[in-house]
Amino acid sequence: MNLKIRQEQIDDYEITEGVVKAAFAHAEHSDKKEHELVNRIRKSSEFIPRLSLVATDSSTNKILGHILLSKIIIKTDNQKVDSLALAPVSVLPEYQNKGIGGLLMTEAVKEAKELGYKSVIVLGHPEYYPKFGFKKASIWGIKSPFEVPDEAFMALELSENALHNVSGVVEYPSVFFE
Repeated sequence: MNLKIRQEQIDDYEITEGVVKAAFAHAEHSDKKEHELVNRIRKSSEFIPRLSLVATDSSTNKILGHILLSKIIIKTDNQKVDSLALAPVSVLPEYQNKGIGGLLMTEAVKEAKELGYKSVIVLGHPEYYPKFGFKKASIWGIKSPFEVPDEAFMALELSENALHNVSGVVEYPSVFFE
């Protein structure tokens, strides 16, 4: 299988949402509405088209996976720092554990760096995301706005010491809570 990672196009939206829905259909810690979140983020001002990527089988052009990074803020009483939320990364169940999610992650991080972003925040599996350099966000004093296990709320610096002197509560856009 030859994979191609490319920016998601408007014509892909329905297919991509199907991929996201299928990817989370049997996930233990899921409300089964991640595809609806993707749809809402796309319609918001926090959407960055260049950071919505799909993995396709280059021989069939079938979409096998999707990743989305969108704008968030890390906020304290006296500072606001721009960051990105990784939500979600999805791969069709029959293609999981083949490195597709990792390729999507690598490309999304590369694009985010090129766009000048300094960090990414994720609420996810503590066994999976550290492979890509994510660490507990609490190391930097970054907190979730809601109750989550410390080890599942993680941050990734996109440049050295990008989160040095950054702390506070992550402010997700309202589309995350609709």
